Amino acid sequence: MAAGPLAGVRVLDLSTMLSGPFGGMILGDLGADVIKIETPGGGDGTRRFGPYFVAGESAYFLSINRNKRSLVLNLKLEDGRKVFYDLVRRSDVVLENFRPGVVERLKIDYATLQAINPRIICCGCSGFGSAGPYAERPAFDIVVQAQSGAMSMTGEVDGPPMKLGVAVGDVSGGMYAAMGVLAALHGRAMTGEGQQVETDMFSATLSWLVPWTGFYLASGEVPRRTGTSHPQNFPFQAYPTRDGHIVFNGHPPKFWSLLCGCLGLPEVENDPRFATDEARRRNKEALDAVLEPRLRSKTTAEWLDLLVAAGVPAGPINGVAEALADPQVRANHMLLEMEHPKAGTVRATGNPMRLSKGRTRHDPPPLLGQHSDEVLAELLGYPAEEIRRLRDAGVVA
Repeated sequence: MAAGPLAGVRVLDLSTMLSGPFGGMILGDLGADVIKIETPGGGDGTRRFGPYFVAGESAYFLSINRNKRSLVLNLKLEDGRKVFYDLVRRSDVVLENFRPGVVERLKIDYATLQAINPRIICCGCSGFGSAGPYAERPAFDIVVQAQSGAMSMTGEVDGPPMKLGVAVGDVSGGMYAAMGVLAALHGRAMTGEGQQVETDMFSATLSWLVPWTGFYLASGEVPRRTGTSHPQNFPFQAYPTRDGHIVFNGHPPKFWSLLCGCLGLPEVENDPRFATDEARRRNKEALDAVLEPRLRSKTTAEWLDLLVAAGVPAGPINGVAEALADPQVRANHMLLEMEHPKAGTVRATGNPMRLSKGRTRHDPPPLLGQHSDEVLAELLGYPAEEIRRLRDAGVVA
């Protein structure tokens, strides 16, 4: 099978935690040679994140750092920067998620690196961006979820705002970083020049609020929490069954008619209170009072059989265990197995991009500094005595 579409692209990944490493992993999945540059004395902090470890390796780190080589390099030392500059001469992308100002202090900012390699692409994924009143603030997922408005829209109608169960700020920031790099690589193919790419977790999370930000800008009406239901379309939410919960979309006229037939409620379909979208919107509580007891009369599996057979969009509310065991996960190749040198067989969620040409890689996450000598000797051509000198001086590890 052909190599991935980014084969031949080299990425220097200086990022830590979740957002940057997730973006770097996407690029590695697509075939890029991603060199994860870590600090001496422990490397990426997520290597120590608990509470789950496999043979001493953090499950957190293992989940977001596949398809990378690890080089421990001290960028605070002059010799460390010289090594980094040598890498930049042979690389295409530098990815980082430092707070604004750090790359300038380390002398690895875009202006410096562009003078070394005019084709280099530097991508920064910060918390709030490099300008504006919050540029210097530290940011974590819960902060950007709150500040972007995402939490204000999440939760039950009369309940408090809630954090989304997934780290949408981190993950979306990493996704936009990877997309920005891909766009810059395409631009470089046209012009021969690299560029600086910037994204931030706050903006990335805000962008995920579509179309509700559009609704607000058009109407001035502030989106409200609606639980699992839709603010305009009904029925479109989770309902309890005899043994769990089910979701479905009975909003368009076609699906409304099919839903009423599946539920054995033909008299409800043309009831004036529910016959149109607007009527169901006005009478949502009355509609729920009819649907809920009926849905409690069968199990989730029984209702799914009826609804899916009729063509009504429906699904169960799975826990993570049920979701990963779903046969569609295996059909989409979304559960990977990799052989790690310490942790043995490591399982992880895959990359949802499936390409008809090329492939995505499945190399295990690296041990700390596992590839330091390899990168220095094979990529940079450093002789063994120079590598020993750098190691003895604390430049590499």
